[in-house]
Amino acid sequence: MRTNTSRVMTQFSDLGYEAGVAAYPTNQEVHAYLRQYAEVFGLTSLVRAHTRVELVETDQQRYRVTSRTQREVAKSESFDFVVAASGRYNKPYIPPVLGLPSFRGTGGARHSFYYKDPERYRGLRVLVAGCAISALEIASDLAMVGAAKVVSCYRRQRYVLPKLAGGVPSDHVFFTRWAALAAETFPPEVIQDALKTAILQFNGSPEQYGAMKPDDDVTKAGITLSQYFLPLVAEKRIEVKPWIRKIRGGVVAFEDGSEQEFDAILFSTGFELNLPYLSKEMQDKLRIDDYSLDLYRYTFSPDFKGLAFMEMHDQTGPIFPVLELQARWIAYAWSGIVKVPTDDQMREAIRDFQPVREARMKTSVHQLALAFSREIGTEPRLSANPELTRAAMFGPLAAVSFRIWGPEPLPDAAERFQKEAKEFGAVPTPDLTPAQKKQLQALERGRSKKAA
Repeated sequence: MRTNTSRVMTQFSDLGYEAGVAAYPTNQEVHAYLRQYAEVFGLTSLVRAHTRVELVETDQQRYRVTSRTQREVAKSESFDFVVAASGRYNKPYIPPVLGLPSFRGTGGARHSFYYKDPERYRGLRVLVAGCAISALEIASDLAMVGAAKVVSCYRRQRYVLPKLAGGVPSDHVFFTRWAALAAETFPPEVIQDALKTAILQFNGSPEQYGAMKPDDDVTKAGITLSQYFLPLVAEKRIEVKPWIRKIRGGVVAFEDGSEQEFDAILFSTGFELNLPYLSKEMQDKLRIDDYSLDLYRYTFSPDFKGLAFMEMHDQTGPIFPVLELQARWIAYAWSGIVKVPTDDQMREAIRDFQPVREARMKTSVHQLALAFSREIGTEPRLSANPELTRAAMFGPLAAVSFRIWGPEPLPDAAERFQKEAKEFGAVPTPDLTPAQKKQLQALERGRSKKAA
């Protein structure tokens, strides 16, 4: 398995990968990177591993945490601060499908969470359900390494971006500060039209390859990522079907009335938010459901001082830059480097967020990165560093780009950021034209007004 986010966007600001790592690292390389990070910064001795947290509950002005190791009885400890960083991708969700318990294929029916390699599916007829990144990557993987037949089914066809667009990682091209500022400034229909135009230029529309036609409105259709899926559909090595109507033994009936027999089914159908260790009082107060919870910018609650959350948002795009910014925000807020929003400010923002929560809308990496960077004062200050304008606006929103300005800058951050931005040719060398400079100034003014 390989990442679906580029190497530049899958690293923290203060440590790069070893030389020779591919543009899209393997899971083993990411694991080795994280271990190296822990060792370089002396984190290993501070971590109590193999410990399951069973309960977090309020204890006057503190928090009582009950945990258990594999060999010990339950242990209860009191803390001033708690960060819930268990993520939102650990409870696989399989939607209800009529007759699913009757499936008798030799390869079984399971969630893609448990997919590790294609070997167990070699020579089998496999149905992959879902249209997000994992579904399309797994379907491609199976089609190229020996499955007898691969069928991909889903409820709606998304637009599909390649991992590399013109030789540049897509997350360098689409998740930029320019795109985030434009989304804040221009009407939604203008942004949608521009996004759709860019997608069609880079990869065309799915029906051109033989897949289903997506909704003309790109926001309704959605966007996903896969380098090989659409070409494999065009080669008829992957067949596309609408959603499952029912299952009977090894036979799957689809909503178009057709039926096929399968040996295995993989559901790549997302995850449910899972925070079982929080007390009932805390769960009720935070209004936790299977998708979200009431927090100020996905991080703080006005009802629980000293409690913070990480990676509880449903995000599109690379997670590493966002996680680093969120972690810095928590640390800076609790240490007094930046001000914590008032309870009234938090509650108002939580109320304003409810329509987004109810619609279950995803948030993009560039929007989150800028939101968190504004909280901690690390958003680019282009008037002070005009030579970084092009990289900061049109280059990748790598974690190092937020270590140039604000608290805890790195002495080599600007140089490294410029290098990373130019590595794949994403940042052209010519200066901005006068017209482009005016556009940037307009965006900055719009951003300032919006932030206020």
